[in-house]
This record gives sequence, structure tokens and C-alpha cells, in this order.
Amino acid sequence: MSLTVPALLTPSAGAPFERGTVERRELGEHDVLIDIAYAGICHSDIHQAREEWGKAIFPMVPGHEIAGVISAVGSAVTKHAVGDRAGVGCFVDSCRECEMCLAGEEQFCLRGNVGTYNSKAYDGSPTYGGYSTQIVVDESYALRIPEGISLDVAAPLLCAGITLYSPLKHWGAGPGTKVAIVGMGGLGHMGVQLAHALGAEVTVLSQSLSKQADGLSLGADHYYATSDRQTFRDLRRSFDLIISTVGADIDVDAYLSLLRFEGSLVFVGLPENKQSFRVFSLTAARRNLSGSNIGGIRETQEMLDFCAEHGIGSVIETITADDVDKAYDRVVNSDVRYRFVIDTATIPAT
Repeated sequence: MSLTVPALLTPSAGAPFERGTVERRELGEHDVLIDIAYAGICHSDIHQAREEWGKAIFPMVPGHEIAGVISAVGSAVTKHAVGDRAGVGCFVDSCRECEMCLAGEEQFCLRGNVGTYNSKAYDGSPTYGGYSTQIVVDESYALRIPEGISLDVAAPLLCAGITLYSPLKHWGAGPGTKVAIVGMGGLGHMGVQLAHALGAEVTVLSQSLSKQADGLSLGADHYYATSDRQTFRDLRRSFDLIISTVGADIDVDAYLSLLRFEGSLVFVGLPENKQSFRVFSLTAARRNLSGSNIGGIRETQEMLDFCAEHGIGSVIETITADDVDKAYDRVVNSDVRYRFVIDTATIPAT
């Protein structure tokens, strides 16, 4: 028997959110039911709710930064128990058979993973995300949230946290390395904390110095304004790794010039337009240009455990269901420090 769950829905592209309900599937033998406590707002929620990334599925319940407590488990569940603190990230299923799934890189599933929302399960049913009070998910795609992190600051880790942790680990950020984080926003502020905890020397490259105090307090060793062209002269050939978290166009050649021999510039932010560069910027020092996309289940759990060990959480502003439309506009205007999180207890109609 399916479960009717209160949710925040947007009925069409760009339409205001309204309270309603969605149907969650009947609890299967390998499923867990999570009572959602908090749901983070990711910029990708906005792109999809406003149909800026192609045709979307409506009505839509966004949200793939989900934190809560398990309230029921299927008869064959072994990985979780009632009362466990649990989270859900950007996908809720994958084929489990392809080389990427078998390698623990489900985010690159060759069949295509099943997104937490604005997607279709393999049986063709639409998925609905975390702007709701409960979600049913296979136990293999639910993450354990350690006791060392409160649920509200943990929610954004399920997207923003892993989006930065994965490339930092893959490209070897750690003691003796110099890492630059481009942008001091929802992604960037996580990158600063994680790179610092990994032991790297961390520099923030932001358009202005308006968030310098925040960056330094979160672990940055240096902070520069990219609007000042002297920055690019002073920092030439300085970094082993640069991670761009911004959604705006950047001067790729200018940032490549900041890399040392065999350094890497990695995109995790998603500019809307094509980015261009001169091949010479790569060949001049055997540099690398790449991109990264969230992380697999195993690595996401590793990230959560790492954050608990080092006292890392997202810097958040908690809002009610009534604030979501305004929050979307504020995110677009870069008016948030640094992640909005919805208190889902405010979703049911009073």
C-alpha cells in the first residue's frame, strides 16, 4: 500500500510552490522509510524547477539534500535500522551491474542513475525529492549520518559536500599541496573546509573580498579578488589543483596559468555557456582540464564520516516552507551564506 506524503510542489516551470501531496511506493523488503527533517536547496533545484536544463517532469518536488531519521524498514533490510539517522543524495538507484556501479561510481552509471527527483525510476514512475516529509528509498542508496553532525547542517553535505570532497580526494589534495577554490558560495565554502581538513594549503579566488573574513574563518590560508588582474600575475604557476565552483563563465586560460606543472583545473560548477581555452595553456606545463560530478555511495559515506570526524558542516540559513520562493530568488542573486535548508516540519498544511 502506497503512502501519501505532504510535499511542496511546483506545478509548472517557474510557478510558485504550493502545498500538496505525493505518493511514495509501498515499502519493499529492501526499502527504508525516512522521516525527513531537513532538505537543502541546491542551485540545481532552481534550474530544474524553472526548466532551465531542458524538459522537466511536473508537478515537481525538488530536493536531493535530504536528512532525517529512519522510521520503518523492509523485512530484508540489513544496512539500517529504525531510529538511524539517514540521508539521501542526488540519486536513489542505479543499474548495479555496469562497470561504474561495480566500481562504486554509481553517479556515472552507464544505464543512467535514477535521480532523486525530476527523473523516472526503472519502472517508469516519476521520482519526487526532499521538499516533503517522508521518502522511501532502497537501503543501498540511503547514507548513514554520523552522530557528530546535526541533521540541519548535514543535509547540504549530500550534494554540496560530496561535490567538493570527490575531486579533492581524486586529485590528491593533502599536506604539501596547494589548492585554490574558485567561488565562495554554497559549493565553495564546503571546498574550503574540506581542503583545509585534508591538510592542503587553501586559497580562495573570489570576485571580490566581501566574504574574505568568512573564508579565512572556515580554513582558507589566503584570499584573493579575481576582479583585480594583479591577482593572476601574482599567483602565476602557484597551484596543484584549482576547483571552479561557480556557475558563471570564467577566463579558462587565466585560471590555467595559475597551475603548476601537471596541475589540474576541475569544474564542478556548471556555467550555462560553452567555455573556451587555448590548447597552449595546457601544453605549456602539461596541465589538465577536467570536471567532476558528485560521488558514489561509498565515497559519500566516507565524506560524511570525514565531516563528523573534523567537525565540518554546511553554513546554513534555516527557512520554512513559506520562504522557498523567496529563497530561490535570493540564491540566484547570490544572497545566501551559504545554503538554505528547509525545515520540513513546516510543510504540512496547518
